[in-house]
Amino acid sequence: MRKHLLLSSLILLLSAFILLNFVAYQQASAMLNFTQAGTRTVRPEELSLWQKVKVLLLGITIPKPKNLATPADFNLTYETHRFQVDDTVELEAWYIPRRQAKGLVVMFHGYAVAKDHLLPEAQAFHQLGYAVFLTDFRGSGGSNQAVTSVGFYEAEDVTQALEYVQTSFGADQPVILYGQSMGGAAVLRAVQTNDLQPDAIIIEAVFDRMLSTVENRFSTMRVPSFPAAHLLVFWGSVQRGYNGFEHNPVDYATSVKCPILMLHGQADPRVTIAQAEAIYDQIRSEKVFESFENVGHESYVTANEARWKAAVGSFLTQSMANK
Repeated sequence: MRKHLLLSSLILLLSAFILLNFVAYQQASAMLNFTQAGTRTVRPEELSLWQKVKVLLLGITIPKPKNLATPADFNLTYETHRFQVDDTVELEAWYIPRRQAKGLVVMFHGYAVAKDHLLPEAQAFHQLGYAVFLTDFRGSGGSNQAVTSVGFYEAEDVTQALEYVQTSFGADQPVILYGQSMGGAAVLRAVQTNDLQPDAIIIEAVFDRMLSTVENRFSTMRVPSFPAAHLLVFWGSVQRGYNGFEHNPVDYATSVKCPILMLHGQADPRVTIAQAEAIYDQIRSEKVFESFENVGHESYVTANEARWKAAVGSFLTQSMANK
């Protein structure tokens, strides 16, 4: 009788383990592969109880992000550029020129959006006197593919975009790398792995570790993150061919050598202020940290344009003074 109960318990535990891993595999696949159709799943904090159950079992739905606006909608003249990262990845970018530009800002968007998501920031940079180059990461907007690695392989997109602008628009002007959320993670990784040397860096809402940002997503749904978050990162790593547990901007930050401005929302549920400060603490170069009260994981320039322009303008004036 005891042997029978023990065997039944072992079978039950094994079945639960297999089911949990199957669900985690599906979750990872849904997060890393954009669909060609369907309705995008709403933000985690906006899900109903039934939607939460559905998402936890089947994963989220994210159609490939599209550019629904262009710089022309913001009264900005622009050119469309395309360039190769390697034999399989081709990126699309918008170049917004500026007469007597103080420098060139190369911009990178966040997870599951396209470059049009950064048009308010691009307009603000232009008003501050800078030319702008907005890039669609692989899998988004006008670039090819329909996948993401949440900033890991996108670091190569950052590297090639920087090389492209330096070749195409001259190396005699200061170049600033700007990354929002995942874009900031990709910028920091590119700096470490490819020894990039921009004149300055500006990053917003950047996660400290891949694991912690996944855990935070479970927290926003008020669902325990262990062991689901660990399994999701593990299976995502298997699917994308890299170790997600080592994809950590907090570690990449030690390689930054140029002036850097970090912006972060104090009410961000996806990346806590403490996690952002952990990245900042690892930076050894000239650095500035600006936090925005009552701002979540969103566009800071849209939430508080005057504050954003003041912080960014002051940083750029100071860091570009000797360029």
